[in-house]
Amino acid sequence: MTAYDSLPGAVTEVFGEEATAEQAYDLLTVDVPAASWTTALETARDVLGCTYFDWLSAVDEPGTGFRVCAHVAAVGEGRPRRLLLRTTVPHSAPVLPTAIGVYAGAGWHERETHEMFGVDFTGHPHLVPLLLPENFEGHPLRKDFVLAARVAKAWPGAKEPGESHDGGPKRRQMLPPGVPDPNEWGPLKGQLPPAPARPARAAAGDRPPRRTRTTTEGSATQPTPETPPGTPPEPTPDATRPPRRTRSVTEGSASQSAPEEPAAEGTTARPPRRNRSVSEGSASQS
Repeated sequence: MTAYDSLPGAVTEVFGEEATAEQAYDLLTVDVPAASWTTALETARDVLGCTYFDWLSAVDEPGTGFRVCAHVAAVGEGRPRRLLLRTTVPHSAPVLPTAIGVYAGAGWHERETHEMFGVDFTGHPHLVPLLLPENFEGHPLRKDFVLAARVAKAWPGAKEPGESHDGGPKRRQMLPPGVPDPNEWGPLKGQLPPAPARPARAAAGDRPPRRTRTTTEGSATQPTPETPPGTPPEPTPDATRPPRRTRSVTEGSASQSAPEEPAAEGTTARPPRRNRSVSEGSASQS
């Protein structure tokens, strides 16, 4: 049985009296005080065989400090054994000894952590910005960092630290299908305001008709044209006046001449232009 297999039960024997450990999701996590940071890294490398350095970073925990984490692993025979070492430094004095003497690959990781969180690693040979420009002010991954774009133009999202979170009413977010209400299930159960209820719709019989005017009357939004003062009244149609059309469709239009009357006595009547039917054919046909 190796020292790694004895953890997390024997964490105080391996890392000291103030160390704590837990194991979840196939990852062993050990928390040590800041004064034992370098010693804990040496123990992980020499005693537990974690010679592979993966990454180093930090997390800003409001009210607690900066939690610096180093992920190392033992990649010998069998499956890899992973270890996450953590320590916490206060916001007022974020200082921690460098890990370059134990893991040389931690140099660039400490530079990034320094510029993003403001943690000073004492003993680092070249603690200069890695990703940000030299004239950049502040540490962008801190929770109290204020975005310059938010100062110039308000953004309708989450508020910055220090801003009021109760300035106005909030609209309850819609949940996708299958997602439970956080006010009924989860760590915020019973702590959220109730969802606003939609007002009941009126019954069909209580609602007035949508349209009470005919098509000829027009829309209700169209005003009735007013008669300007001094305008004479419109003439009333004469009831005795005959209608404009007195001929039926079969009689034809009034512009069509009526049939000619018979000629006077002593005058030969003009024969019709055509006296043969269609079946008899033309007069020129023999």
